[in-house]
Amino acid sequence: MLIHVKIKPDSKEDKIVQKNDTSFIVQVKEPAEDNRANKRMIELVADKFKIIKSKVKIVTGHHHPSKILEIIE
Repeated sequence: MLIHVKIKPDSKEDKIVQKNDTSFIVQVKEPAEDNRANKRMIELVADKFKIIKSKVKIVTGHHHPSKILEIIE
């Protein structure tokens, strides 16, 4: 399954807001440095879908706020 994620680093809290079935806004406390925000985003998405982190892959948008993630179930 592919989902669209907009990440907001340096937020006050870690939070996922679902916009529709396949679109999410993910707020993370981590800065967008050294891939820290992406790693935290993957942890949050894995928790949301109740899967392990290795089943969440960034398909596009590694260095952009808008990303497409693949969820392997």
